[in-house]
Amino acid sequence: MEDCDRGFDLEDRLGTLEERKQKRTLSPVDRVAERGYFADSAGGDLPVLDSEEALVFSSNNYLGLTDDQRVQDAARQAAATVGTGSGASRVVTGDTMVHHDLERLLAETKGTERALTFSSGYAANVGTITALDPDVIFSDEFNHASLIDGCRLAGCETAVYDHCDPASLRAELEDRADRAADDESWLIVTDSVFSADGTVAPLSTICELAEEFGAWVMVDEAHATGLYVDGGGVVQAEGLEERVHIQMGTLSKALASQGGYVAGSNALIECLLNDARSFAFSTGLAPTAAAAASEALHLARYSDAREQLWENVAHLRDGLETMGFSIPGESQVLPVIVGDQRDTLTLADGLRARGIVVPAIRPPAVPEGTSRLRVAPIATHSREDVVSCLEAFRTVGTELGLL
Repeated sequence: MEDCDRGFDLEDRLGTLEERKQKRTLSPVDRVAERGYFADSAGGDLPVLDSEEALVFSSNNYLGLTDDQRVQDAARQAAATVGTGSGASRVVTGDTMVHHDLERLLAETKGTERALTFSSGYAANVGTITALDPDVIFSDEFNHASLIDGCRLAGCETAVYDHCDPASLRAELEDRADRAADDESWLIVTDSVFSADGTVAPLSTICELAEEFGAWVMVDEAHATGLYVDGGGVVQAEGLEERVHIQMGTLSKALASQGGYVAGSNALIECLLNDARSFAFSTGLAPTAAAAASEALHLARYSDAREQLWENVAHLRDGLETMGFSIPGESQVLPVIVGDQRDTLTLADGLRARGIVVPAIRPPAVPEGTSRLRVAPIATHSREDVVSCLEAFRTVGTELGLL
C-alpha cells in the first residue's frame, strides 16, 4: 500500500481547464472613494483594472450605488454605532436593529408580511429550499447554481423543465400528478431575470400553473431587486405579490452591498428562523452591509437611478442590434452570443485593449456552443460611455468578421 496515491492531481485538472479555455482568473478593480466615477456626482477618473483605466460594462452594480456617498455614509454610521460585524449568529447575540430596519423595508418593498436577511444570496436559496424540505421540486433548467444546489441538498425528486417554457413545466407537473400522493408538497423554483441570458421568466403563467396543481412558487429576484416598480422586482412589476409564496433576492447587485434575503409570510420567516441551517449557523449579516443595503434600497425606490439605467440599456441594446448582434431577452442584461469560446475570448480581449471591460462567459456557466459576452450597463454610465462601448464593439466585431 506504500505506492498507493489517493490524492488529487490538481495540476492536471487546471491544465484541462486551460486547454478548454475555461480557466478563470481574477482581475482586481481598484476603486478609490474620491474617484466618483460610479458616484452620484459627474466627473472623476475611470476605475482602474490591472493598473489601466477602463470602462466596465459587466458589473451587477446596476444602479451605480457602490460608491454613492450616501450609501457609504450609511455603512460608516453603522460601523461607528453598532460595529463592523455581528459577532455571532443572529439567533445567539448577532441580532441588531439595523437588521430589523432593513428587513422591514424589504418586506414593505416586496409587499410581504416579513423578510429575513442571510449572509449571502447563495445561503438564502440553499437554506430556504432545504428548510422547506419539499417532496418534489420543479426547476427551470437555467436556474442559478444556488437554486440547483438547494434542490440537490434537499434530497428530493427534482423535475427540470425547459427554460422559460410553460408547456414543458405543465408536462412535468402532469407527469408527476399521475403518481402523486395527496399530501405531497410541491415547489416551483425559478429566477425572474436570468443573469447570463437576460431572459425574464413568464411568472404570471407559472403562478397559474402552480395554482392549478396546488404547488408553491419560489422566485429568485437577485438580478431584478431594486430595478422595477418602486424598487421591487419582476414580481412587483407584474402584481404577483399575493401569488408568489417565496421571494428571494440579493443585496449585492443593485443594492450595492452584500448578503441575501427571503420575503414572504410571517409563518415562512418563522420557519426559516428555526429550520434554515445556513441562517442559524452563520454569523449574522454585517451591520455595515445591512445599513448600506437599506440606504441603497431607499435610493432605488425614490431616486431617478432606475430611469437612468433603463435609458442606458435601451441605447446600448439599440446600438448593438443595429450593428447586427442578436440580443435575446428584455432585461438589463444584454448577452452578445458568439458561440465559439476562442472567438468570444478574442472579442473580449479586443474590447479590453480599447478600454472596455466585458468578460467572456463560457461553459460550464453557459451551455456548450453558446459562449458570450455579458454586457451590463449601469445607471451612472454617461451617454459618452455608452457610445464608446458601441464604437469598440463595432471596431472589434468588424475586425473579427462578426459583423
